[in-house]
Amino acid sequence: MGLLTFSINVTLDGCVDHQEGIADDETHAFFTRLMDEAGAMLWGRVTYEMMESYWPTVARGEVEAAPMMREWAIKLESKPKYVVSSTRTDFPWTNSHHIAADLRSGIQRLKDATPAGVLLGSGKLATGLDRLDLIDEYKFLVHPRIAGHGPTLYQGGLPATRRLDLISAKPLGNGTVAMHYRRARS
Repeated sequence: MGLLTFSINVTLDGCVDHQEGIADDETHAFFTRLMDEAGAMLWGRVTYEMMESYWPTVARGEVEAAPMMREWAIKLESKPKYVVSSTRTDFPWTNSHHIAADLRSGIQRLKDATPAGVLLGSGKLATGLDRLDLIDEYKFLVHPRIAGHGPTLYQGGLPATRRLDLISAKPLGNGTVAMHYRRARS
């Protein structure tokens, strides 16, 4: 069984707005490595639609992009992508699959079928999956910024505090810190 790892950019005040982070070669390399290590990507519908509207055009060379961004886009094309949605069932982007119905069993089946693990990149979906005790690890890229607005990490709240064990903390040259935590099991 593979691990479900939640990874996202977050500012010091908890903002997960994708426009607030530092987007440079170093952060793209970080997320490219995470994607390379994972067997599949997992998103909610809103994140999928944001990604679907841009990255396929980068992969096809239809828009100008830095080499690291193009590399990410090309790799993302071939990576299996799973989408949780109760409002949409058609996901035409290459290698995209729908997860519907019972969230707990659908995600557990995905974890069981993906030994290399699943990389989760949607904040709202992460809250729901954490409520179901399905997230195993957290790999946050903490940016040296205070956004002063939302959306924020776990904005919807959790029923109880999550205890985590620190696996590693690595500062990057751009001032961000790559934090890796594993869920503490009692």
